[in-house]
Amino acid sequence: MIKPHGGKLVNRFVEGKEREALEEKIPGMPRMRMNERELADFEMIAAGAMSPLEGFMTQDDYKSVLDLMRLDQGLPWTIPVVFSCKGDAADFKEGQDIALEDPAGTVLGVLHLEDKFPIDKIEEAEKVLLTSDEAHPGVQYLASIGDTYLGGRISAVNRPKHTTFLNYRLDPKETRVLFKAKGWNSVVAFQTRNPIHRAHEYLQKCALEIVDGLLIHPLMGATKSDDISGEIRMQCYEVLLANYYPKTRTAISVFPAAMRYAGPREAIFHALVRKNYGCSHLIVGRDHAGVGDYYGTYDAHYIFREFDPAEIAITPLFFDHAFFCTRCGNMASTKTCPHGSEDHVFLSGTKVRQMLTEGKLPPVEFTRPEVAEILMESTRAK
Repeated sequence: MIKPHGGKLVNRFVEGKEREALEEKIPGMPRMRMNERELADFEMIAAGAMSPLEGFMTQDDYKSVLDLMRLDQGLPWTIPVVFSCKGDAADFKEGQDIALEDPAGTVLGVLHLEDKFPIDKIEEAEKVLLTSDEAHPGVQYLASIGDTYLGGRISAVNRPKHTTFLNYRLDPKETRVLFKAKGWNSVVAFQTRNPIHRAHEYLQKCALEIVDGLLIHPLMGATKSDDISGEIRMQCYEVLLANYYPKTRTAISVFPAAMRYAGPREAIFHALVRKNYGCSHLIVGRDHAGVGDYYGTYDAHYIFREFDPAEIAITPLFFDHAFFCTRCGNMASTKTCPHGSEDHVFLSGTKVRQMLTEGKLPPVEFTRPEVAEILMESTRAK
């Protein structure tokens, strides 16, 4: 099975006497509350999903990621994983321990503060998101946080409390056990924050022709307010897997990350993290992790050329724009179909939402009828 990024799967959950000793000290520590993105990052760091990270980035790693798309020691990494200071940064000193709370005020662990540093939000936005446009959701997030980052290793004493998708929450060590139990030596991951339509299904089944198994790995962390809810999306995934996919060659697990909408940089990030989960391949489609018109259609493909394939290790499977061609009579892509766009059935998310609002089911060439019915019902319920 593929090795984790950096060679070792990190585990920052403390147990036994170490946990007891830390819990005794927590009442005397200053407390700081994590926002939704930081909470997701905390859980992923602790479980090893962000290996080799053992905590939130210090300035050396942060600056190296911004400028070189690598951690300070040279390992490829493209997205800052950082913790914003709440309150007056002058109140916190390097070497101090800070108790980290979830939004409800429950302490989940400790940040062992190694570094605090001011940030230039415009610089981060332009280097990571490739824009400082205030309409970009990633720029809006940066505007919502403080001007200082706190870096250091974490120690997790409790898991975040989840009330949804409990049967689908698998840590990297658990997906690796699952793949081994299924006898899968090669596994392709599919990243999504949307319902799966026929074009997605086509890409997944093309990939299944060359690997042992498919992991549907939907992102269930923070997304844009107008994205379809995780609960509705999960219903869509379940009905598709039950009716249209081979049960022995597919699995589904929640990807707890928050969406950055960072386009090409996030495509690399998604690949590296899926390697930690034990996946050998990742489907990289059109405008992966994009939003609006901020990134070129295939920029998420081109960025992989900037790294040695051996240091990325997970294999990206690049797919062109897929659609149903009425003249071919089947699913196809720009690589395989000779016909013009007038013969292609492709609907934008905006168009689909408009159809649902008007009480019209999207055509079967675009989405499976069972999925269309779930989306229609959720629209009626609003």
